[in-house]
Amino acid sequence: MNSIDTLGPALKNKKLTRVGFLLLDNFTMIALSSAIETLRMANQLSGEELFSWQLISEDGCLVKASDGLSFTPDFSIQNAPTLDIVIVAGGVDITRSFTQKQVSWLRTLGRKNYTLGGICTGAYALAHAGLLDDHESSIHWECLASLQEHYPKVRCNNRLYSIDRNRMTSSGGTTPMDMFLNYIALQYGGKLSSAVSDMFICDRVRGEFDQQRVSLRQLHTNGQPMPKLVDIIELMEANLEEPIELDELASFVSVSRRQLERMFLKHLECSPSRYYLKLRLDRARQLLKQSSLSIVEISAACGFVSTPHFSRCYRKHIGISPRDERKGIWADTARSNVLREPLIDQESSIAAGIRSATALLHAQTEPSYGSVAI
Repeated sequence: MNSIDTLGPALKNKKLTRVGFLLLDNFTMIALSSAIETLRMANQLSGEELFSWQLISEDGCLVKASDGLSFTPDFSIQNAPTLDIVIVAGGVDITRSFTQKQVSWLRTLGRKNYTLGGICTGAYALAHAGLLDDHESSIHWECLASLQEHYPKVRCNNRLYSIDRNRMTSSGGTTPMDMFLNYIALQYGGKLSSAVSDMFICDRVRGEFDQQRVSLRQLHTNGQPMPKLVDIIELMEANLEEPIELDELASFVSVSRRQLERMFLKHLECSPSRYYLKLRLDRARQLLKQSSLSIVEISAACGFVSTPHFSRCYRKHIGISPRDERKGIWADTARSNVLREPLIDQESSIAAGIRSATALLHAQTEPSYGSVAI
């Protein structure tokens, strides 16, 4: 039933696309799996080897994912085979997870006109290598502020994924699946892409221009979407440096201020002003942890009238001062509280038992993740 003839004429001109995944330390498994499983299913449903995939590390040795599981790569960057696409698989602590040797290898591939990409936070390594300059690029929203600050030549966006000439970048989670479903549709037609989507019980293939932060788009009441509330929140997110007055926000979506306040209280359990403040403080926290901007600059960038006002709000709502946040006070506390490895029994079952604690430690101490206070 899933023969070449059934799935469309484009498959008759098929060629093998060889995809290599460069695994960075602490990469996220869900992003890698979402990408590879999409390629595997395309082969299965077409009955043809349309794609092959290889795992690559710097030295060919084990690489640990962010959940503590280890993966054995197929090749080192030194003996990697000829490939058509190389995707950098990033994850936790991206600013400290790639090496100069990996960056040099990526630059070499760029000079050879390879198609290069990144999943989750992998775009950060490509940006560091200068390979995303003047390209539309997507990265996990939590790392977006850092990418914009450090690499201004990159055309950062808040989309799920971006395919711009021979660069393909996606945010985290399952979005690599959407990116490769789109790529499959471009190469072999929509029938195959839709068939792969159906196999994964994916209700729709999300488009390149869909935005991240899915939770906002899923705001419902009695089964009905809340587009006006989503529009207001998107306006807030787009105007953090110069906050919009609530009356003006209400007029943008043709509701009264009282209606606006009722919507927020009913669906988000807070006032519009408090929600807006949280967005600004979340951005401030990202900039404190990810950028080299001064506290004065961050205060202005997040719409606070003065640095003392910013510091007071930050301490009140986040529980720590901006200065201490930047020094990593919470990270030091996390290090002192982490579970220690047993000194006597080193059996693998015990090692597996502390895996979750180790993963949590990494998440608590690295500078780019965990930057949103819940």
